[in-house]
Amino acid sequence: MRELQPVRGTRDIMPEEFRQHNYLVDQLRYFAELYGYSEISTPIFEFSDVFKRTLGDTSDIVTKEMYTFSDKGGDEITLRPEGTAGVARMLISSGLKQNLPLKYFYNGPMFRYERPQKGRFRQFHQIGVELLGVPEVIGDIEVIALASSMLGGLGILSQCTLEINTLGNTVSRKGYRHKLINYLRDYRDQLSEDSRRRLDRNPLRVLDSKDKGDKKIIENAPEFVESLDAESKDFFSGVKEGLDKLSISYKLNSRLVRGLDYYCHTAFEFTTGGLGAQGTVLAGGRYDGLVEQMGGPKTAGVGWAAGIERMAMLVNHSPDRKRPIAVIPVVADLQMEALLLAKDLRSAGNVVELGYRGNMSRRLKRANKLNAIFAVLIGPDEIQRGMVTLRNLDTGNQEEVSLDTLTDHLSQFL
Repeated sequence: MRELQPVRGTRDIMPEEFRQHNYLVDQLRYFAELYGYSEISTPIFEFSDVFKRTLGDTSDIVTKEMYTFSDKGGDEITLRPEGTAGVARMLISSGLKQNLPLKYFYNGPMFRYERPQKGRFRQFHQIGVELLGVPEVIGDIEVIALASSMLGGLGILSQCTLEINTLGNTVSRKGYRHKLINYLRDYRDQLSEDSRRRLDRNPLRVLDSKDKGDKKIIENAPEFVESLDAESKDFFSGVKEGLDKLSISYKLNSRLVRGLDYYCHTAFEFTTGGLGAQGTVLAGGRYDGLVEQMGGPKTAGVGWAAGIERMAMLVNHSPDRKRPIAVIPVVADLQMEALLLAKDLRSAGNVVELGYRGNMSRRLKRANKLNAIFAVLIGPDEIQRGMVTLRNLDTGNQEEVSLDTLTDHLSQFL
C-alpha cells in the first residue's frame, strides 16, 4: 500500500503560515471595505463552459491546466482556475444587471495543473477585486489605487513596481492584431511550437512567451501604441493622469498584454525582483467584453487578482498569536472547576488553554511550551476560600487572587 502523502502540488498549511494567510486576507478586507467593496464567495467548481467561454480554447489554462471531470449526473465540471469568470457568471445567473455598479472582493483556493515551483502550487490561494458596470477611466484608477493601498499596508509596496500598458479599444486591438500577425508570419519557422499554435488564433499571447527564441523575435515586433486611435489614447492618458494625481508611480511596459479578446484598455501588474523568475505579485486589467461573451448583457469590468502564497514570500511579518492563560488544577479532582473557570475567562475574551491530563508540573511545562503568559492554579484549599493562585510565567512571581476579581485583575496585564 502506498504511503499516504499530499497530492503533488498541494500541501498542508500549518497554523503559523495560516495566520499569515489570514493576515493578508484581513488586509485586503480592510482596504477593500474602505473603498466600498463587499465580500463574496463563488463555488469552487463550475460547469466547464464557464471557463472555456472566458479563457479561450487556445489558452494554456484550458488546454493544459484545468482540473476537469464528469460528475455522477454526467455534467462536465471544472475546479476553478481563477476567480473572475465565476463572478461574471454570478452577475448573469443572479440577474444583477439592474444593481450596477457592483464592487466585489473575494479570496479562496484555485486549481491549475502545472509544474509546481517556488510560490506556485496546483492548489493555490488568491485574493481578488472586481468592479462591474463602470466603463469610465476612474474605474481603472480606483482598482489600481486599491491594490497600491493594500500593498502599502502590507509593507511591500516599496518592493514592487507598477507596470501598465493599454490594449486600446476593439478597433485598435484588431488593427494591432493584423500588424502583429503579418510580422510574426515571417518568423513562423523560428517560433516555438506553442507560439506557432497561437499565431493564427490568439497572436497576442505570443508576446507572453517565455521562450528565449520567441523573446528575441518579439523584440522587434510592432508596438501597440502605433495602432491606437484617439479614443484609446485619451482613455490611457486619463489613467496615467489619475495615477499621477494620486502619486502612484508606474512604469510603461509596451509588451504587457492580455491575449483574450474581451480585454481592452488598461492592463497592469505589480512586479518585484524578490520572487525570482516569477516576478508578478498582482495582475489585472479591464475586461469590458467578458460578460457579453458569456451570454450576458454588455457590462464593463475591471479588476485584479493576487496569489496569497507569493505575497506571503514578500511579507516578513504577521500578527503574533494572542498569548494564552493556562488554567491548571493542582489535583485531578478539580478538573471540572478548571473547566468552569476556563469558560468564564473565555467569555471575557481571553485565550485559555487546559492541559487536559498530567500532574501540575507536566501541565506547567505544556503552558510554557504554548507561550502562556499566566497560569491560574486551582488548589483545594484556595477554591474553598474562593481564591486561585495566579503565576506570571515570564517572571515566576505569583499571588493569590479572588475568583470574583480574577478577570478584572488579568485585564490590566493583557
